[in-house]
Amino acid sequence: MAVQGRIVWISGPAVKADGMASAKMYETVTVGEAKLIGEVIRLTGDVAFIQVYESTSGLRPGEPVVGTGNPLSVLLGPGIIGQIYDGIQRPLRELSRASGSFIGRGITTTPIDMSKKYRFVPAVAAGDSVEGGSIVGSVKETDMIDHKIMVPPGHAGGRVTGVVPEGDYDLEAELVTVEGGEPIKMYQRWPVRRPRPYRSRHNPTIPLITGQRVIDTFFPIVKGGTGSIPGAFGTGKTVTLHQIAKWADSQVVVYIGCGERGNEMTEVLVEFPHLKDPRTGKPLMDRTVLVANTSNMPVAAREASIYTGVTIAEYYRDMGNDVVLVADSTSRWAEALREMSGRLEEMPAEEGYPSYLASRLAEFYERAGRVRALGGPDRDGSVTLVGAVSPSGGDFTEPVTTHTMRFIKTFWALDAKLAYSRHYPSINWMNSYSGYLADISTWWEREVSEGWHALRQEAYGILQREDTLKEIVRLLGTEALPDEEKLVLEIARMIKIGILQQNSFDEVDTYCDPKKQYMLLKIMMAFYDQSRRALQEGAGIADIRSLPVISSILKARMEIRDDEMPKLEAIMGSMEGEFAGIKGGAKG
Repeated sequence: MAVQGRIVWISGPAVKADGMASAKMYETVTVGEAKLIGEVIRLTGDVAFIQVYESTSGLRPGEPVVGTGNPLSVLLGPGIIGQIYDGIQRPLRELSRASGSFIGRGITTTPIDMSKKYRFVPAVAAGDSVEGGSIVGSVKETDMIDHKIMVPPGHAGGRVTGVVPEGDYDLEAELVTVEGGEPIKMYQRWPVRRPRPYRSRHNPTIPLITGQRVIDTFFPIVKGGTGSIPGAFGTGKTVTLHQIAKWADSQVVVYIGCGERGNEMTEVLVEFPHLKDPRTGKPLMDRTVLVANTSNMPVAAREASIYTGVTIAEYYRDMGNDVVLVADSTSRWAEALREMSGRLEEMPAEEGYPSYLASRLAEFYERAGRVRALGGPDRDGSVTLVGAVSPSGGDFTEPVTTHTMRFIKTFWALDAKLAYSRHYPSINWMNSYSGYLADISTWWEREVSEGWHALRQEAYGILQREDTLKEIVRLLGTEALPDEEKLVLEIARMIKIGILQQNSFDEVDTYCDPKKQYMLLKIMMAFYDQSRRALQEGAGIADIRSLPVISSILKARMEIRDDEMPKLEAIMGSMEGEFAGIKGGAKG
């Protein structure tokens, strides 16, 4: 029987109701005559504190609160891909059709079209045994996504007693019947705050290739890994996230706009449906789910949007897909936690954030991973979590950034100075780090080149040396340095221009294949080695700086395509010829 209480207190999105003694923590309730969606977040005796996911304007004490008996859950099935949801999985297109440009309160609709028919291809037959997580068939959700119909986790499973023949069915059709258990349909529900189970977790050894050189070569992330992009306003967080979402070698992208400005989220909603998937030429939305919860939408739904997105990501992971989830930004999500905590009069911690901020961040990032899914057939999938952080004034010592750094292994620190000097992506190579470097070196050595790790270490060592020399240059000027140190500054400049910078709007430079990344780095280091030998044989630093091949090296990232590797080999050959010339001149 549904719990029914009465509102006794209202403070913004926080509502207090009495008569709720039989309610459960995190139970979904309907609030008021308008049946606003809410969730129980604290119970004290028969008084329940509820966070309401819609505007509470006009709500009055005395109105009813009715429990549903279920936790906040999402509906998982064909039709999710390509949708634009709000924070609690309400489809914004459907809501706009029902209420116009401004979303009305209390409007309910199904997250996916339950009447739409899909071509079901069975994968089991009568007499087979299935368990929770087993694949029983598939439907073509989009041109790029084969949607696996799975037995829900927690289902008792058993012997299959009946399977419908291949054909067109809606989501309510009973596709597979199991002896002594619930029939299997195309959809299932799952509580958003509970991680979906899996059989086992793999070690992080396969890199997530993004095509962004500063990420893949210097600060890589793995499939199933965790990363963070902190940066002040205007440093390029959103563009960097777009590049990762567009180019990462994943099958599904979940993009959460969590508390961002409305005009910025509008750009995403307008741009994404028109973007083409670079590998197939199909619309990018054919493998993307958008969760839009802007800063002017109800603050409580902002808190839920993160969980909604990661649950959808886990669902597609269980089918055997690699999923990338980008959250922009977790700072706005933390602000929602802070506002709700203040309304509930909880004891604040640093900068007013609740004391459980760290544990909530940990719960979110712990849901990343590359796993072996439940049931048969055997399949591996991954969820990679990348969260943007928006620290006020670019202060990385504020609580959200510092707590996030405890739970992630890849940190891409955006630098306002780099952004203002038009160096994009503005990832500061001295403040960033990756904890996955040793794990993925084997993959690079096997798939790209055996010398990759040593080459990367040498290049990064030059950047570190340049950072040390900058202080001397600032005090004494460049001329105080010997030629060997001047050479370090020159090579570091070439690495920054020719590798670390990348133009997301250039047709060639927007994506860089791992083999091309390696070749560009190899050319840079070969230039460094030849330059050092030339200096030892009597050439001057001015002779080296005047070599025409430098221009070719710096332009290669934008002029040579991924499939034109012989042109990079030609640059290597011409470089050796030019160095032979200056060495001969030095001897003469």
